[in-house]
Amino acid sequence: KPLLSHEVIITLIAAPSPRTGLKVYARLDERPYPKKLVVTDEQLAAVNLEGHKFHPEWNYTISPTPTDTTGSPR
Repeated sequence: KPLLSHEVIITLIAAPSPRTGLKVYARLDERPYPKKLVVTDEQLAAVNLEGHKFHPEWNYTISPTPTDTTGSPR
């Protein structure tokens, strides 16, 4: 199905209902966000990303960044 509208996208995201009982909720966030932000290599390196085996550029887990005892990111 072509992604012709936000409604179609939200419907496709919210449609899955696996046998495990997982429930998925989706809604459109229409708030404005700044465009063309530049993320430095240092900032990206600080994100705790773990790529999955299949297409890690698309499939990955973002975990919380570990903190030291002062509460500062390591």
